[in-house]
Amino acid sequence: QVQLVESGGGLVQAGGSLRLSCVASGIIFRINTMGWYRQAPGKQRELVASITSGGETKYADFVKGRFTISRDNGKNTVYLQMNSLKPEDTVVYYCNAQIRSSWGSPNVDYWGQGTQVTVST
Repeated sequence: QVQLVESGGGLVQAGGSLRLSCVASGIIFRINTMGWYRQAPGKQRELVASITSGGETKYADFVKGRFTISRDNGKNTVYLQMNSLKPEDTVVYYCNAQIRSSWGSPNVDYWGQGTQVTVST
């Protein structure tokens, strides 16, 4: 069993910052790509940012220059530093990780429970 536990969401004023964290625990052989997604009510979940085990990053256009994704492989943790937050960033953010539980096992997608970010005007 693998669990992803997120933390760091909350309420912030426009222009402020928040840092999300997500820790993976359980039976883990290797964690490949980790990422953050977000989902507004009635809309599809969309990629915010991702980072490979080697440190390659990818960002959605709407967060480029404002958000930074990073990871600590020794702690099985991925972070999302969110700066210059806007009211339209108000959604639930989900952590995702592609994890192999043993040698030869396939990558499995795991998701966190979601953390609410609210940006006030």
